[in-house]
Order: sequence, then C-alpha cells, then structure tokens
Amino acid sequence: MRSPFTGSEMTLVKEKKKIIFRKEEFTYTHHSYYCEGSKESFTDTELDTLNLTQVYNQYLDKYNLPFPEQILKIRKKYGLPANKMGLSLGFGVNTYRNYESGEVPSLANAKLIQLANNPKSFRLLVEESKDVFGDTEKTELLEHIDDLIQKERKNHFNVDFQNYILGNSSPDIYTGYKSPSLEKFTEMIVFFTQHLSPLKTVMNKLLFYADFLSFKKTSFSISGIRYVAIDYGPVPNNFQTIFEKLQREGNFKINMLDYGNGYYGEVFNIIENREFNPECFSELEVNTLEEIVKRFKGMSRNEIVKLSHDEDAWIKNYQDGKKLIEYYYSFDLKHV
Repeated sequence: MRSPFTGSEMTLVKEKKKIIFRKEEFTYTHHSYYCEGSKESFTDTELDTLNLTQVYNQYLDKYNLPFPEQILKIRKKYGLPANKMGLSLGFGVNTYRNYESGEVPSLANAKLIQLANNPKSFRLLVEESKDVFGDTEKTELLEHIDDLIQKERKNHFNVDFQNYILGNSSPDIYTGYKSPSLEKFTEMIVFFTQHLSPLKTVMNKLLFYADFLSFKKTSFSISGIRYVAIDYGPVPNNFQTIFEKLQREGNFKINMLDYGNGYYGEVFNIIENREFNPECFSELEVNTLEEIVKRFKGMSRNEIVKLSHDEDAWIKNYQDGKKLIEYYYSFDLKHV
C-alpha cells in the first residue's frame, strides 16, 4: 500500500495490542501500514476487518457463542431466508443477516440461535410463531424439520466418528475459528492431488500452509482442521486415520513409490471421474489454494520440510512436546 502523503510503499507492521470490547479486554495482533516519510500509521478496510475479527473470535470462543459460518449453516439447514429465520426467533428483519455477516450477537440472541440448531427445539419455535409463515409454508417447513429429526437420528454414528477423528466440532484457536469440516478438507486434498500429485509428507505441508495462510489473511482457517508439530513439521492431527478413511471412500489413491536402495514414499494420485468441487469454498479460499500450488510447485519433500521447520508454528510447539498448534502463529509465517 502506498502512503497518501509521500506516495511511497509503506511497511506492514504487526504488533500486540489490547482493546476493550463489551467491557472486556482482549489482546490481538494489530496490523497497520507505516509510512517512513510521514512517521504515520494507516489501516484500510481489509486490515480493520482482520484486526476486529480477531477480537470478535476471542469473544465468541470465550462464551461459546455461534460463529458467522455456523449461523449461516443453521439457516441453510432449514432452507429459510434470513429475514424469516430471524423473525421466527423474535429478531428484527435484518438482525439474522447481520449476524451471518460478522456482527456479534448478544448473549441472549446467541442462545436462541444455538437453540434453533436443534430441529426439535426449532420445531417448537416455528409452531409458536405468528404472522411469520403462511399456512402452506408453515406445514412444509414442519415436514422438512421432521425429516431432519429422522436424519439426525440415523446419522448419529457418523457424527460421533467424525468428532473422534477431527476433535470437538466447536470452533476455537486450534481450528482457526472454524468448525472442522471433513468435506472441505477432502476437497483440499483432491485439489492438491490434481495439481501436484504430492508425496504424503508434502501433502501435509500444503494443507498446513493453505489453512494457516487463510487465517493470516482473514482470521479464519479454510478447513477447521487441527494441526500438530511432529518430526517432519506441522501435520493435520490424526492425518493417517483421515487419509485412510478418505482413500477408502474413493477420493484419491495413495500409492507406494520405490526410490531404490530400500527407500520408499507414499504419493497421492487422482481417481478417474473424481473432480474437485469448488462450491465448498469462497472465492478467497480457492485463491488461497491456488497460491499455495504456485508457491510450492516443483519443491521436493526435503525442501518443503526444511521450510516448515523454519516456522515458529513448528519450532515453538515441537520443542514443547508435539503440541497442537494455535492458528495465531499464522501471523508469523515466513514462507507464505
């Protein structure tokens, strides 16, 4: 960004700051541009959003409140427009849409949204709502909710298994403030497989850099996957179990590669007719995946491992006993 006073390029500065939000103090990484000529600091809309989102995320996490992505997902589950979803909960016409866009809900409204996530509870709210739905619309919605109740009963085992391999579904600093999504994680693997056919060690680094670069840009990861520091750098937690499951489901093949002299490697290969689904991602997320491909294309396993060992995300967590990695290390990434 160029200085409005001197026209010269400014330096991006990151520093820890404290801010009061809803009568509480939060520490965050403040991003600003510094103009050497005028000795002034500036932000733009993008940096303001990045700074504030860090604070909002901490508040939502502290009080176990729903994040924007979760709020949107709840509404889409019922196939309702934002205004009617809000009215059924007793909100104003535009309130629910504002929450989806990042406005932090009050504690009372957040609890109502969480209540609505349960189809049984939301059914009661719909039944009691007045002047929100027409008779036919209300009947069809109640039938849809009944179908969801039945599906959730049948899907109970799958949900438990996903929580087992991905960890708790609640967003936190270890998920990049996203609910872990096996669907998005799968598509990320398919994307990198189609573009690079990487070795397993390289795939783990591509996934790490993609998720952490997304957080660096937006304060949100892409997949919500938790990462841990091991000998060969940052990797998705439980990656072996996850890869085996996704391979069995026909998303890709992992084949053994013989280097000779007793050395082998595992390489990801595409499955015929298994295409990457961009509909799972925002435009910015797809751009981030493409940026990672461009950055690491042609890089060897040893080269990318060496780069990952240069990141604080690995250094500070591996030394402390192979811990889960907080996404705040994204702001200190050196190689993306």
